[in-house]
Amino acid sequence: MKKLHIPYFMMFCLFLLVQACGPKTDDPEAHRPQFHFTPPSKWMNNPNGMVFHKGVYHLFYQHYPDSTVWGPMHWGHAVSKDMIRWEHKPIALFPDSLGYIFSGSVVVDVNNTSGFGKNGQVPLVAIFTHHDPKGEKAKKLDYQVQSLAYSLDDGETWTKYPGNPVLKNPGIIDFRDPKVMWFEKGKKWVMALAVKDRITFYSSPDLKTWKKESEFGEKLGAHDGVWECPDLFPLEFEGKTHWVLLVSINPGGPNGGSATQYFVGDFDGSTFTPNSIDTKWVDWGPDNYAGVTWSNTGKRKIFLGWMSNWQYANLVPTINWRSAMTVPRELSLAHTEGAYYLRSQPIEELNSIVSDPRESPELKIAGDMDLSENVKDLGGKYVLTLSSKEIQDFAIVLSNDLGEELLVGYDKEANVYFIDRTRAGKKDFKKGFAKRLTSPRVSTDLPVDLTLVVDVASVELFADKGLSLMTGIFFPNETMENLGIRSPGINIDMVTYSKVAGIWPKRED
Repeated sequence: MKKLHIPYFMMFCLFLLVQACGPKTDDPEAHRPQFHFTPPSKWMNNPNGMVFHKGVYHLFYQHYPDSTVWGPMHWGHAVSKDMIRWEHKPIALFPDSLGYIFSGSVVVDVNNTSGFGKNGQVPLVAIFTHHDPKGEKAKKLDYQVQSLAYSLDDGETWTKYPGNPVLKNPGIIDFRDPKVMWFEKGKKWVMALAVKDRITFYSSPDLKTWKKESEFGEKLGAHDGVWECPDLFPLEFEGKTHWVLLVSINPGGPNGGSATQYFVGDFDGSTFTPNSIDTKWVDWGPDNYAGVTWSNTGKRKIFLGWMSNWQYANLVPTINWRSAMTVPRELSLAHTEGAYYLRSQPIEELNSIVSDPRESPELKIAGDMDLSENVKDLGGKYVLTLSSKEIQDFAIVLSNDLGEELLVGYDKEANVYFIDRTRAGKKDFKKGFAKRLTSPRVSTDLPVDLTLVVDVASVELFADKGLSLMTGIFFPNETMENLGIRSPGINIDMVTYSKVAGIWPKRED
């Protein structure tokens, strides 16, 4: 076991060493986010296995420790008490004779239904997809199956169940990403599984034996790609319980490549019934994919997404590592325009590293206004909030002295928010990366009210009180330390800029 952990520890030490080298334009760490989760080094994609247990948030994630491009999948592991400050842990699950360790979930088996618990220790149980690369290469249909592992030391070490797999494949190429929850009313576990172009629900009394309950989505939602990474959970709204089903799709997103759609409806323990056939998106930006929620958090639902896109995830110009996660987001429901919508906001815990707010009240803008003095010393990482009673064209302009700029704003004629990374830095790694990305306003009744979370090489837009979202990554050749607002004419009530502290080892110039 120690031998397997040495390379991971060495990579973390290398990360600490490189962090001390300073934010130079040729720094291999130059684009690493400073308050978003990233792996110490090498490849990362989907978050999975997220669970809250004994005051600790566990984040597992798809990880390949030997390269910065996708390869044999492991489960990386990190822990936090607030979902903001993270401690890296040794790799939790390694590939084995059944295959790679693909996405899945972790539950707290309080009643020891699985029988894995011993001496009163409540087991954590991971349910994941075993992906057999040999079977895939041989063009078999059943190379993905569902398996278990359990931990009796609060997630520190894991033992794979000798009876794996617990759910065999009936002969379907895409059969993966189990998200499991306890359905109290029926006293059973329920699994949402991505099966080709739909979600299949299974139930189990003990996590080991599974029965098919129903299918959803064959003719609903977006279908331009494979369905992946489902998540089913309840949310309260005005005294009534509604059920939300998240489904990621690749390709087929509204701005190209990967994205996550959602449905709101009812679930009776067997069948999910949506209350609308409209396709809705968790985030319209290109860089929020495969997001799921933490389990065991009660009525609070907290979402985390992979901040990248399969169109270019293997190609982005980072050197020591690839990919980051979004900021964790609190989910709730809203009812507007005659329908239920998912609302997302940065978790309140983010405020623990946000400080020193600076305000620019009552700005009258006609053309370009330079606001750089408010953010010059923030190192390209800050939270910006803007409000205006007027609904007019405007763009927030992040830029640097090289003339590179990222635009985030609102287009009144088209009634869309946008992120324009046409001139935002490196773009030759993928044709089509540098373009204007859009998101329609969910509600036209609200005044303009938005929050930008900016972190070196990413921007997350939360508009209309969390109903309209966009996430985009970019790769400037120099930190974007300048800020401005551009508009043919708009009155801004208030702009606030707040400093965000880094969560990783301090960088020194």
